[in-house]
Amino acid sequence: MTQILLFRDPSPLVDRLGRDFFRQLPERPGIYLMRGASDELLYVGKAKNLRQRLGHYRVANPDRMPRRHLRLLRAVQRIEVQECEDERSALERESQLLRTLKPKFNRAGTWPGTPRFLAWKTEGNTIELTVTATPGADWKAHGPMGAGARHVRAALVRLLWFASAPERGIAQMPAGWFRGRCGDVAALRFPFEGAGASMENLFAGHTDQFAAWVLGKGAPDMPAFEKTVLEADIEFLTDYFAVE
Repeated sequence: MTQILLFRDPSPLVDRLGRDFFRQLPERPGIYLMRGASDELLYVGKAKNLRQRLGHYRVANPDRMPRRHLRLLRAVQRIEVQECEDERSALERESQLLRTLKPKFNRAGTWPGTPRFLAWKTEGNTIELTVTATPGADWKAHGPMGAGARHVRAALVRLLWFASAPERGIAQMPAGWFRGRCGDVAALRFPFEGAGASMENLFAGHTDQFAAWVLGKGAPDMPAFEKTVLEADIEFLTDYFAVE
């Protein structure tokens, strides 16, 4: 029996800005500045594809978004878009604005100290993750994030371990990984395809898709303690990346 949807999900930005705003966004790298009722800056973000990234803000489902994310969408009155030459220049522009303007809803990149990036790359079925101040040209990066980068990597490593080797569990996890001591580079090999795409979903803000992928790879008879760890890490990353 098909369930009938009686009420559509709230779409505060569509109601406020109109559907044409989202349809006319460029499919190019750039940054976006979300402003409130007094034109105060609420949030700065970067995008590889501005139309795709801002399209994720069209629906504000209260059952799938953290409260902090919902508060942001309800407060936004207009969005300013600035195109950039490429993704790296968008990252540099975003970092500059975060350090100088410190928007209310941004947590990463607003401190004056040494920036840290969570960087990753895929080679075949292997994913490598590191925390660095200067990502190499062959690495993809998220940030700057400050000290939080190490906590995010620790949670990611545990989740990717559960997804790549669900039958091995915590007991066979490499020494130190469970407590976040992953060395300079943590490398995980997957016996299947799709791990890299799932990582891309997470860093693009599709936290629900990443969570579904991890949970779908978990062992059906996972011990209660391991399930609790997995769910706590998913909740942490979902909240963190909902509004970076």
